[in-house]
Amino acid sequence: MRLSIASEFRTLREVLMHRPGGEIDRLTPYNKKLLLFEDVPYLEEMQREHDVFTGMIRESCGAKVYFFEDLLLDILDQPALRRELMQEALSVSRLGHLTDELLGVLSVADCAKALMAGIKVHEVRRKLSSYSLADLLDVAFLIPPCPNLYFQRDTAAVVPGGMIFSSMRLPERQREANMVRQIFENHHLFKDKICKQYPLDAHNNPASLEGGDVIILNEKAVAIGYSERTDEKAIYHVAKSLIASGKVERIYEVHLPKKRNFMHLDTVFTILDENKVLTYPDAIQSVQRISLYQRKDDEGPEVHVKRLHLKEQLKEILKREIPGLEIIGTDRVNQEYAMREQWFDGANVFTIAPGKVISYNRNKHTNRALREFGIEVLEIPSSELSRGLGGPRCMSMPISRENS
Repeated sequence: MRLSIASEFRTLREVLMHRPGGEIDRLTPYNKKLLLFEDVPYLEEMQREHDVFTGMIRESCGAKVYFFEDLLLDILDQPALRRELMQEALSVSRLGHLTDELLGVLSVADCAKALMAGIKVHEVRRKLSSYSLADLLDVAFLIPPCPNLYFQRDTAAVVPGGMIFSSMRLPERQREANMVRQIFENHHLFKDKICKQYPLDAHNNPASLEGGDVIILNEKAVAIGYSERTDEKAIYHVAKSLIASGKVERIYEVHLPKKRNFMHLDTVFTILDENKVLTYPDAIQSVQRISLYQRKDDEGPEVHVKRLHLKEQLKEILKREIPGLEIIGTDRVNQEYAMREQWFDGANVFTIAPGKVISYNRNKHTNRALREFGIEVLEIPSSELSRGLGGPRCMSMPISRENS
């Protein structure tokens, strides 16, 4: 059966996550910006909070949690794939010529650790020839770490008709998406189940698109944010591919301000139930334009799409695609609290079943508003997880849901 998901709210069955690891301990006050991170979290507490999160998913809806690190270790048993991933990682530091020498001294587990947490010169200096590392400082990274790996939603999205693999806006994060793509294309659990919708050629510098910008409105309609991280050209190609699959009829391109606090579409709204949506009003009002992709009315064998610029507001489109829509806005919260909680992704909750979501406990005013609308809110500790500025939805990439 092909991997396909037709809703954002049906009961979760399988999800991909990454438990924060050694890559977080690589962060310092001096390199955090270079490594695209906002703060320097305390790893052990971060892991405890993440364990509560994954435990809650298992206990509350019975979903199977796949861990990125386990799946990566599985596929690295394939020598050719291991070499490809290691060479790519070393090439970031222009050290691809060290691939074979490094593979000769690292175990499969060491390679997995290096791909996630990076590896420094002093950690292998005694194992490699002195000539290879002669001009490199002990503290330099041969392979840089990936501290954003726990935001698995960024790397891919399962939608009606197949899978979208992310082409990351920031080249420093592309290895994360590439490793996820390699897992799905090569792991025995998934390789015969995927139908790739984007990019069709991952080695042709595809336009950027990130998973947090993809929201399934219903089984025939998908919204994609044209944002700081996702390009218009990518949305066109995804629209054409999804419409050609016969599963999706409408792709909405939602134009967002190119700002950090509107990084992805799922910072603007998330779907909670069959007819309930959580929005951050300031972000909703900041949507600049919406375009609609549909199939052209022609008789030829090749699928062509047309693009219409809509005059409707996002709320009107949501009401049309989600019958009986009730919008739960954080405007019910004191404005200062709403701004504070949105900084920690108050609108970015993870729906694990109809009307049941997981939210950060720190967003207590938003959680109270959700409960007043009949939503069951499960809270997770968040003092450290939230330091990366991503919410529960950002940390989880659904693979399957009930009735998908």
